Amino acid sequence: MYVWARLARMAATKARRGPYRFGDEGRLSFRCLPTDIDFNMHLNNARYMMLADVGRIDIFMRSGLIELARKRGWAPMLGGLQTVFVREIRLWKSFEVVSSIETWNGSEVIGKHRFVLDNGETAALIMTSAGVYDRSNRRFVQIDELVRELGYQGAAPRDVSEEERIFIASHKGLRTLAKSGE
Repeated sequence: MYVWARLARMAATKARRGPYRFGDEGRLSFRCLPTDIDFNMHLNNARYMMLADVGRIDIFMRSGLIELARKRGWAPMLGGLQTVFVREIRLWKSFEVVSSIETWNGSEVIGKHRFVLDNGETAALIMTSAGVYDRSNRRFVQIDELVRELGYQGAAPRDVSEEERIFIASHKGLRTLAKSGE
């Protein structure tokens, strides 16, 4: 079951968190519930991806992307992700999902979701590659165009970090392998 109640809570409280600005972090608080765990009594690996979705949708809603996408017939799409698990999130433990848009190049956006425990330690890190597809023109939107459409004059991507370079290379390699059918 998808995390509909958590998604609804995020949507209902988005005004309290204010608009998302490029360079900001979105922060959502959660607790590991019995419906989230696997037989090891900790957060199931698939649940990390679902909660990262909630963090991403929070950014989309607060930045104005959802409204703009509906008007233009655009569809935000995840291209891929890579996850590393560092610490477990045990049943009933509180944690935050800290989501951010890191940088972009052309039509690709690099995002990050950190799962942070109460003591400040990172439990997991998810890096994502995404884009916004223009269905009517059958192309991915250039992110600079999207940023302008959202009214963020002067927002510019920063240089890709070493960790992002590694992620992008890994992602492109896996994408090539998947397309070859191997």
